[in-house]
Amino acid sequence: MQNLIHLSLAQNKLQGSIPDSIGSIPSLEFLDLSNNNLSGSIPMSLEKLRYLNYFNVSFNSLQGEIPFSGPFKNLSSQSFMFNKALCGAPRFRVLPCPTSSNHRSKKKKLLLIVFPLLGAAVIIVFVTLAFVWMRYRREGNVPIEADLLATMERISYYEIIQATNDFSESNFIGSGSFGSVYKGILRDGTTIAVKVFNLQAEGAFKSFETECEVLRNLRHRNLTKVISSCSNLDFKALVLEYMPNGSLEKWLYSHNYFLDILHRLSIMIDVACALEYLHNGCSAPVIHCDLKPSNVLLDENMVAHVSDFGISKLLSEDESDLHTKTLATFGYIAPEYGREGLVSPKCDVYSYGIMLMETFTRRRPNDEIFDGDLSLKKWVSDSLPEATIKVVDANLLTPEDEKFMDKIDCVASIMKVALDCSAESPEERINMKDVVGILQKIKIQLLSCSAST
Repeated sequence: MQNLIHLSLAQNKLQGSIPDSIGSIPSLEFLDLSNNNLSGSIPMSLEKLRYLNYFNVSFNSLQGEIPFSGPFKNLSSQSFMFNKALCGAPRFRVLPCPTSSNHRSKKKKLLLIVFPLLGAAVIIVFVTLAFVWMRYRREGNVPIEADLLATMERISYYEIIQATNDFSESNFIGSGSFGSVYKGILRDGTTIAVKVFNLQAEGAFKSFETECEVLRNLRHRNLTKVISSCSNLDFKALVLEYMPNGSLEKWLYSHNYFLDILHRLSIMIDVACALEYLHNGCSAPVIHCDLKPSNVLLDENMVAHVSDFGISKLLSEDESDLHTKTLATFGYIAPEYGREGLVSPKCDVYSYGIMLMETFTRRRPNDEIFDGDLSLKKWVSDSLPEATIKVVDANLLTPEDEKFMDKIDCVASIMKVALDCSAESPEERINMKDVVGILQKIKIQLLSCSAST
């Protein structure tokens, strides 16, 4: 332990206090204890770690004074975000620690000077703004801003703290590559989802900026709606419409949930409509780049909403594709994206095809049964059309079902669409407009099967 340099224990469900003995590892340079359930205070012994240049205890339940000497002189508030009751220096963006009565007396004297000056400044600003507003009103020249994130009322950091009960564990929904999501309730009773970006994570700043840039101009019933944003130097969050039924992933793989054929098809039609809009209905085509069941959220009516645009790409008018770093999820990545970093709308089409197969087989593309030359796509392809029942989710259809063969034919048609989406060559892949049309026709066939049973 004396020669330990790098210690990362993030997201390990650790409980209890941080051991004082960590301060006795003189060579330690990197210490990450974030996203656990640690309590108590930060040991003052850590001030002795003279080589420590990275320290992160955010997303815990720590309280008490933050050390201020040694390596802590060079740390920012990002190292201590979302804890129970830490206090310390102003640069850490926490409350000041309790001080002596003498110090408080000096503070009171200072406040007696500051408050009148502050009040005068507020009055001046108010009068100036009123004058400007009246002038614009007279001239009939009040600008209307089309930017979604600019026109909506900003929600402050403290409102978010109140809404989420200080990011309590009971409000925690889930976490991703760039941060965590919490349920919250605003003062007017609106239920929200707050996506908080972990600014210590590589790419988090870029992800926040990308989501803001992409979502500011998007309007579609099958996309996650942004209510507001909250951004300052040390904190960035998106306030989103809350989706009470969670993700498609939850409904596919949790034992307490079940989706029948029509529900699954309706959800995938919703997703196809969202992609068709992103690719063809926007002034600049948008490529999602990370389509998968966990990024498809369901509202109270089980309508699907595509979410998480953190690594999405915007194409300019004269672009049909672009090169970028591959960040998407293994198993859903189009071959050209994985090999060359080449991104186009056809990459989303490929991912959609894989997800369409997954939805009706309830097999992830990285399932343990797929190894060597056998993939989800090959498994499905080899089954069509005679052996479709062998790959379809066993809970979805049984030979005892009325109109069983008609329903199997519908599922086989769905799988054919999925394979057309996931063709190896981008040029051979179907477009999302055609996908929507074909799946809607299959849905009509399924409805007729159900109506006649």
